[in-house]
Amino acid sequence: MAKKEKKDKPAQPVTHAKAQFTTFAVKEPCELMDFLMKAKDGISRTTAKSLLSKRQVCVNNIITTQYNFPLKPGMNVQVGKNKGRKEFRSNLLKIVYEDAYLLVVEKREGVLTIGTDTQKERTAHSILNEYVQRSGRQHRVYIVHRLDKDTSGLLVFAKDEKTKFTLQDHWEEIVKERRYVAVLSGEMEKDCGTVTSWLMDNKVYVTYSSMTNNGGDKAITHYRTIKRANGYSLVELELETGRKNQIRVHMQDLKHPVLGDVKYGDGNDPIGRLALHAFKLSFYHPVSNELMEFETPYPAVFKKIMQK
Repeated sequence: MAKKEKKDKPAQPVTHAKAQFTTFAVKEPCELMDFLMKAKDGISRTTAKSLLSKRQVCVNNIITTQYNFPLKPGMNVQVGKNKGRKEFRSNLLKIVYEDAYLLVVEKREGVLTIGTDTQKERTAHSILNEYVQRSGRQHRVYIVHRLDKDTSGLLVFAKDEKTKFTLQDHWEEIVKERRYVAVLSGEMEKDCGTVTSWLMDNKVYVTYSSMTNNGGDKAITHYRTIKRANGYSLVELELETGRKNQIRVHMQDLKHPVLGDVKYGDGNDPIGRLALHAFKLSFYHPVSNELMEFETPYPAVFKKIMQK
């Protein structure tokens, strides 16, 4: 699959947020519990256990609750300055990764990323705000990018404004890969290809596509056909640009719209949902520059409809 070349790392060092934790350097091998008891001025085992259970301890920026986690020289242990928070539970979101700066979540279909003036129901943003505010009312999460309400998959939120602006301002350099999986109506003619067009919204907020520059936003989608069966196609899609409704409109351009797409589809809705899922996301951490890679399975209902 052709793809835009990306730099190995962001071109410039990124600014990181004001520390919300105290950092301790690991000088010799030991277990996390013993390290905490020594590093925190001889705190008791009960206090150390409480820090771990309340998810207040990170090892190299990753929240760690395992009391006997093996530490090695060169690692950093971060202990939060704020109160602990309870375990996260929601049937609408799953936390895939959390550290002092970021939250990566998997969103269900039917959930808005953030509310609008006319739509006030529970959103990914409001659910996560409730979660982080258990450790202090001043805490909140910040939107970095969005998924359509009916699209499921991976989303990144920032825990402070500096991290949010770092991610947004350096998005093209920081994000290495964004992949989606979709079930399309009809059997694709090609095994792979690229759709390039210019996208623009009309007065009723329907996005339309032009193969020539109409003054809209240039959009590029790469696709690869994984399987054809039962009059459908299972396709992986990689975004080179991230425009509103890009995948849905580009699949309409190919005359193979996404199943269940009320706005840009053909009325075919055999699984009762939009068959689009953001399954893979990789990016360079805005503070450490470490490559972070996340991948979720294809939704089971996508696999089921493709079984012969």
